[in-house]
Amino acid sequence: MAVTATPSGPPPPAAPREAGIRQDPARKGAAAVAAALLLLVAGLALVDITQGTAAAGAPEVWKALTGRADPSDASVVIASRLPRATAGLLVGTVLGAAGAALQAVSRNVLSSPDTLAVNAGSYLALGLAAVTGVSLPLLASSGIAFAGGLAAAAVVLGLSGLGAGTVRLVLAGSALTLGLTAVTQALLLLHPEETHGLYQWKQGSIAQHGFDGVLQLAPIGLFALLGLLLAARRVDALALGDDAARGLGVPVRATRVTGVVLATLLSAAAVTLAGPIGFVGLCAPALVRPLARRYRAFARARARIPAAGLAGAALVLGSDVLLRALVPADVAVAVPTGVVTSLVGAVFLIVMATRVRDTAGAAAQDRLRLRSRTVFLTTVAVLVAVLVAVAVAAVLLGDAKLLLGDVFNWVQGRAGRTVSFVLDTRVPRALCALLTGAALALAGTLVQAVTRNPLAEPYVLGVSGGAALGAVALVTTVPLAGSWSVAGAAFAGAALTAVLVFGLAARGGFRQNRLVLVGFGFATGTAALISLLVILTDPFNAIKALTWLSGSTYGRTLADAVPLAAVLAVGVAVAVARRRELDLVSLDEDTPRLLGLNLGRARLGFLVLSVVLSASAVAAAGAIGFVGLVAPHAARALVGRQHHRVIPVAVLLGAVLVGSADLLGRTVIAPAQLGAGLVTAVIGTPYFLHLLARSRR
Repeated sequence: MAVTATPSGPPPPAAPREAGIRQDPARKGAAAVAAALLLLVAGLALVDITQGTAAAGAPEVWKALTGRADPSDASVVIASRLPRATAGLLVGTVLGAAGAALQAVSRNVLSSPDTLAVNAGSYLALGLAAVTGVSLPLLASSGIAFAGGLAAAAVVLGLSGLGAGTVRLVLAGSALTLGLTAVTQALLLLHPEETHGLYQWKQGSIAQHGFDGVLQLAPIGLFALLGLLLAARRVDALALGDDAARGLGVPVRATRVTGVVLATLLSAAAVTLAGPIGFVGLCAPALVRPLARRYRAFARARARIPAAGLAGAALVLGSDVLLRALVPADVAVAVPTGVVTSLVGAVFLIVMATRVRDTAGAAAQDRLRLRSRTVFLTTVAVLVAVLVAVAVAAVLLGDAKLLLGDVFNWVQGRAGRTVSFVLDTRVPRALCALLTGAALALAGTLVQAVTRNPLAEPYVLGVSGGAALGAVALVTTVPLAGSWSVAGAAFAGAALTAVLVFGLAARGGFRQNRLVLVGFGFATGTAALISLLVILTDPFNAIKALTWLSGSTYGRTLADAVPLAAVLAVGVAVAVARRRELDLVSLDEDTPRLLGLNLGRARLGFLVLSVVLSASAVAAAGAIGFVGLVAPHAARALVGRQHHRVIPVAVLLGAVLVGSADLLGRTVIAPAQLGAGLVTAVIGTPYFLHLLARSRR
């Protein structure tokens, strides 16, 4: 009877073998994918070794590796090309792994060392160290970069909060990146000798002189990578949600902090060795993510993080190989690899931003405030008085202080040579600053009304970046271009960028944070293209481009102010005449249509006007950010939301803000100078982060 009874214990031996057969294809598939990634990285590394300016191709490389090459060929391969390929392998691996770890602990597919301001924090920390003039060993520099990157990541994570699918964290990181980069650019302009070469290094280059750097930083990367693999099970639990992870006994806060610290350590090692190689940490995990849907092994952090590291290595080496294949060798040497990866990463960011659902909702809108006519008139009167005071101070103060009598004599043509020279240069600068602030404030008012997004403004949306790209392209290629030509080039760049940004974001609705994130992507791409132009045209153009991008009015003449004054006059007239349409457009989608307003035509007209204003401002004074964000917000807080009041107050506030920033930049550290754009970025970045924090609450 015992022989015929059906067993109730473990299944017969055939069952597990059949289950194993069913699982083998998935395991073999994952192993095959990993092997293919390894072969791809190895192949790219071999191709990278054969590329360079010296006439040392594959045969010479093989002889050098086997010890049979000429001393000159062996020196090129061993001292330059092998270290370059090894550095690309190390940097790509650690950045890819860091991006995968940050995305896992934040539950956000848009997280990366770039979008969380880790690279910007490291860059600023190293810039501060360079200003001191103290020569630090490589490991000490890595520690400084780690501290800066960790501090930036802590600020972003603390302000934005965490949640699956939200883009709020990336908005905070991108805004902080703009602010930190502005401060670093100020250091470069104020201390050109101490920070010599930091601008080129900032673009990210894997070129090396020997293996010293790789050998010193490889243990740091290996330590952080092993730490992430040991914490992989806890990181996987975070994907279930905080409550579920705690139910499984996982310390959520400690796991998240550990992941961020280790990812930051990986990023710091890469930044110290090669500079900020842009967006590898964003792109590499995105390339691995589809594998997780097909092979379960890659859904776990223990396999996904190394796979993202391999994908990152393939991205960095592939970018270097592609650059040297498409560009002549002598030119490719001057182009950092990070410029190429930044361009690719900007495209990734834009595409992903259009697909990611923003579960945090739209940004917080201003509360409806009713202000009396007396409050409005008093506000305008005070702002006019402040504007006059700023204008007078801008003309009188500087490296040489003047009196009002000197100005009156200059107007009447009776001033001395010295006074005439000072005022001939100072008055156009002050006028350009005031007009630029007014134009940017009006452009920001129009954009925020049309998109109904209080985080939108031309600089944040990349429109100013497009204008700067057009202007810099003309300035670097045609140094003698006139004011109207520069304004035309800036308008062309701004118009093209605006069409792309608003066209891509319109599908998701202008209320969504997606609009701002797409704009950040374009701002990143235009910055990379500007760097490429500067490097390829003339190395001496770096200071010229930095001065332009810092929003400086240096060297401006009255001819530069004429196009901006004309555009501003037309813009103010149109905005005031169409003030009621602005009120309706800023309400919702249905009300304007019910009242007979052609919403599409009105929105297009206001956007075109904002683009023209932004382009003219960039042509006159360079890239100045956050004025279009701060001025309209402050105006609505002072006089309410009705645009017949908001427009004049915002225009006056913008003029005061940029005029004061230009005055401070010229006088506080005279005879050295800071661009107005750097000052406004320092003011605007905290305000942008404040808006994000307020909308979160």
